[in-house]
Amino acid sequence: MRSLLFVPGDSPKKMDKALGSGADVLLLDLEDSVALSAKEEARKTVAEFLTAHRGDDGRPLLYVRVNALDTGLTDADLDAVMTATPDGIMLPKAISGRDVSHLDAKLAVREATFGMDDGATRIVVVATETAASLFHMGTYRQCSQRLAGLTWGAEDLSADIGAAANRDETGAYLEPFRIARSLALFAAVAAEVPPIDTVFTAFRDMEGLEAECQAAARDGFTGKMAIHPAQVPVINAAFTPSDDDIAAAQKIVAAFAGAGDVGVVGIDGEMVDRPHLRRAEKLLDRARLAGKA
Repeated sequence: MRSLLFVPGDSPKKMDKALGSGADVLLLDLEDSVALSAKEEARKTVAEFLTAHRGDDGRPLLYVRVNALDTGLTDADLDAVMTATPDGIMLPKAISGRDVSHLDAKLAVREATFGMDDGATRIVVVATETAASLFHMGTYRQCSQRLAGLTWGAEDLSADIGAAANRDETGAYLEPFRIARSLALFAAVAAEVPPIDTVFTAFRDMEGLEAECQAAARDGFTGKMAIHPAQVPVINAAFTPSDDDIAAAQKIVAAFAGAGDVGVVGIDGEMVDRPHLRRAEKLLDRARLAGKA
């Protein structure tokens, strides 16, 4: 999951266009991009889209962002879309791993009701959209076997804490939001799921997007959410390991494989230890998922 593209759930035209964007995941949105008065129609639209395209060859993964558990709208969202077997559900505004477990139970009931395989529907959680959530970031480990990714959000968090802005005049995140970003990265890795960076809202600023993607990939994030199809190629390029990085990782893996049960090997005059091996193995896993290794 390098690129996850949000698409308004009440726009068949935008959903059809998004299919050709190159995104790894489409996030069919029933939450923030859909007005309350349009929720019911959006549910029908998303279900019809899922039904029409779930059998397509080479399609992106199709996830649905439902409304948060405390809105009273989640069950109606799930009743509508689970009949059409989405690949996964995005849960916004989670407070802790308990919310993921709660959603897990709701999905299990509907999978059984609609004749789906148990556990077939995965979950991506948005884990930092409230101040309270930041005190529970360590609770996502083993909260659900469905958990497939963890991401963070700055827009709702800024509203929750009453911040006038979440970025400074250079575009860099301000301190409260850098903390949330780091906690999300650590929480995802601790839960053994992909850490996914948040959206870049200046959708015409491709240089800024590329710089933010490169920084996220450097720090350990493996993908990023997008709000416009034009952002997808930039995100995919940034989170796809380069040929040079793949070759270097393969050399590390081969060196350890040839050396037997050792903690350190020498490569090109440099001592490389097992943390380097783990990092190389993770990079090659990402390369394989991207079809490059």
